[in-house]
Amino acid sequence: MKPLLSIEGLTVELATRDRTFDAVSDISFSVSRNEVLALVGESGSGKSMTAMAIMRLLPQPVAEIVAGKILFDGIDLASASEAQLRTIRGNRIGLIFQEPMTSLNPSIRVGPQVAEVLQLHKGMDAAAARRRVVELFEQVRIPDPARRYDDYPHQMSGGMRQRVVIALALACDPDVLIADEPTTALDVTTQAQILETFRDLQASVGAATILITHDLAVVAETADRVAVMYAGRIVEEASTEQLFARPRHPYTHGLLGSIPHVADAGETGARERLPEIEGFVPALWALPAGCAFAPRCPYADAQCEAKRPALAELEPGHRAACWRPMEA
Repeated sequence: MKPLLSIEGLTVELATRDRTFDAVSDISFSVSRNEVLALVGESGSGKSMTAMAIMRLLPQPVAEIVAGKILFDGIDLASASEAQLRTIRGNRIGLIFQEPMTSLNPSIRVGPQVAEVLQLHKGMDAAAARRRVVELFEQVRIPDPARRYDDYPHQMSGGMRQRVVIALALACDPDVLIADEPTTALDVTTQAQILETFRDLQASVGAATILITHDLAVVAETADRVAVMYAGRIVEEASTEQLFARPRHPYTHGLLGSIPHVADAGETGARERLPEIEGFVPALWALPAGCAFAPRCPYADAQCEAKRPALAELEPGHRAACWRPMEA
């Protein structure tokens, strides 16, 4: 299937008072309609920066796209005008933020905040927009949606606010949906409900979806393909089934090995200590000359320390950036 959104060699540069460095470096991936691609990695790996670059919402002048293309429906968003971007953001590309209290205006009722998007992009009058917002609130399973339309954000629970943010992102039936840690601040029960709602709505809309998360359990339940990021680069990409069954990069292997399993508990219920990846993620302004993961990798050799590996296809649909990809 032809990709709906393609990222080609994207590099985002950050400038601080005393240094300049790449927060995202030469990453490429694509996502098609009806597909969910998960971007996975530790905090600081560049996942959210990638989302902000796609939407051209990078903080200026600190962050800047210095290389690469972001191709959407024949438009390169990396070089598009602000007028073009205004017709795309919130309309053809929707974004679900990880913290609803930062994406909802606390001084405006939630219903009018969603209605404003419909009036701006769809040209609806106030009455039609209100009816559509109530329908959206019902779709995302907000109880008593007509009454909740007039609530302020502080009058809703965290889970309800997150449902409003999802409704906001889906209001214009976007072609591409970017969900940045949509359940990270929620309790387990609410997280499960939000994920179920998210999956149902994504399937009905048929959007190409980029799911940004550090939670591999969420990935296993939701994603079709996975791109694993480390220190601003993609180190492995595969279908969810391939990645979980046969990770080829040692970093991915370490992430999967750190997931707790019920089988880990013995007869007494005591658990063994979970495996961990030794060491720390290197600072982006002080990356090693070779593979960024080499200082933490138990399989690294002199080649790994001297030269950075390119992302290469190891088998159909499975790419990894590793000089010594794992065989098992």
